[in-house]
Amino acid sequence: MTTVAPSGPIDLVEMTVEKAQRAFADGTMTAEALTQACLNRIETYNPAYNAIIFMNPEALADARAIDKRRAAGEALGPLAGIPVVVKDPMDMVGFPTTAGWRLLYSKTGGVDLMPGTDSPVVARMRAADTVILGKTNVPVLSHTGAHANDSWAGPTFNAAGREFLPGGSSAGTATAVAASMAVLGLAEETGGSIQNPASAQGLVGIKPTFALVPNAGVMPLSSNRDVVGPIARCVRDAALCLDVLAGYTIEDPKTIAGIGKRPKGGYTSKLKPDALQGKRLGLYGPGWRDMPLSTETEKLYTRAQGELRAQGAVLVDDPFANSGFAVLRQATPPLHEFDGRGLESVPYDLEQYLKRMGPNVALKTFAAFAAATAAENAFGPKGVLGFMPNLPEFGPCLADPTRPPDLSGFVALKEAYLAIIEEVFARHNLDVLVFPQMREPLAALHSGDSIHETTVGEINIAGLPGVTMPAGTHGSGAPFCLIFVGRHWSEADLLAYAYAYETATTYRRAPILDVG
Repeated sequence: MTTVAPSGPIDLVEMTVEKAQRAFADGTMTAEALTQACLNRIETYNPAYNAIIFMNPEALADARAIDKRRAAGEALGPLAGIPVVVKDPMDMVGFPTTAGWRLLYSKTGGVDLMPGTDSPVVARMRAADTVILGKTNVPVLSHTGAHANDSWAGPTFNAAGREFLPGGSSAGTATAVAASMAVLGLAEETGGSIQNPASAQGLVGIKPTFALVPNAGVMPLSSNRDVVGPIARCVRDAALCLDVLAGYTIEDPKTIAGIGKRPKGGYTSKLKPDALQGKRLGLYGPGWRDMPLSTETEKLYTRAQGELRAQGAVLVDDPFANSGFAVLRQATPPLHEFDGRGLESVPYDLEQYLKRMGPNVALKTFAAFAAATAAENAFGPKGVLGFMPNLPEFGPCLADPTRPPDLSGFVALKEAYLAIIEEVFARHNLDVLVFPQMREPLAALHSGDSIHETTVGEINIAGLPGVTMPAGTHGSGAPFCLIFVGRHWSEADLLAYAYAYETATTYRRAPILDVG
């Protein structure tokens, strides 16, 4: 089999997996050509947006190897030749895992944490024959869902407008995908870090059910809340990526809970334009969270409700009214909105994470990690996780990070959330919830403000899945996005509803980029 020469310049903007695979199949594009186009685009735009902090020097060689195997008729992975980016805290052999912290990077005076093995999610992307372009920027220890301003690499800028918050902590992944530097990106969430950046940049993000996707080998904030998921420009691409990421591995025993929960035919199997017909959708209201939407956001949400009705959906106003759900949420002092319960285990989680990195890692224990970063104590009064001592069960865990912590309070809270969610879904015969992902338009990058969302905390503690997707634009030019939230393991249904809305409205627009 001979490779047909590409028919002309590759139009990378809004390139989809389907378009790329079709071009590979008919010989009009090679993986090497697509990868080179991405590298050229990164060279042009990354200096102005600072999305990618480490480039993979083997990307072109990997692409050429895929082309050679394709030409030889060999079996290839489901995403063969698709260029992707990986969030920095995900272990990838050959690259330091810095978590955005200057103290964890040798070139900024810190210590390199070099993993001995790939994290399972990176290994799965390699096995799918993607081309990994590089690793993306995050704030220090992924501590905020708004930006990456304190990263050793400097701030990441929003592709939808450099003046806006980019969302965090998966800021670099979102910007790389939004700016068409890559086709797909891996993100991770403890409290908003998939849904916030996807929403901030008008993208599709899947925050999966807790335990559907392994997060071993990803620097943790909470083994009780952390999830890995894809960010993409369209629903189908996100679903195809989730097909690769989801599933059991002995490296992350909790993923055994997902056996039998993945849909037959994969996460694209329910994608139909009429998927919303007759479905019952619960709407945002004070019963879920007693924080109102801004006037502009309310207008956009009302318009979106009309679009959902036009597709045959039945909308249910504030189904959580009088359920007791909203009172479960408690901001962790001194924070105004973020509920940190479930993060108490982070010293123990880091201890286990460092063990997994292998015998040659520079810091082998949490004690060594704490000593190496003592100059900027993450848990001190001025630290990025300075709120942690206000969680009662954190102190004993910090005192002895080798012992599993008492998380009985978190377990009770999760049970309470899930009991109410199940009761409300059953009482109203709901199929899904659909909210605006943010309560008000995005703030400016250096405003000191945060992202005022609707679901961070509740769905992270309960472990529920959510799919964020474009639904318009605020007057400022900042994206407006919806989030579909469902019961555990309902990703295929959420993606179907998102796909139906995407097909009917086509709100996603390629941003106009600045070269700096």
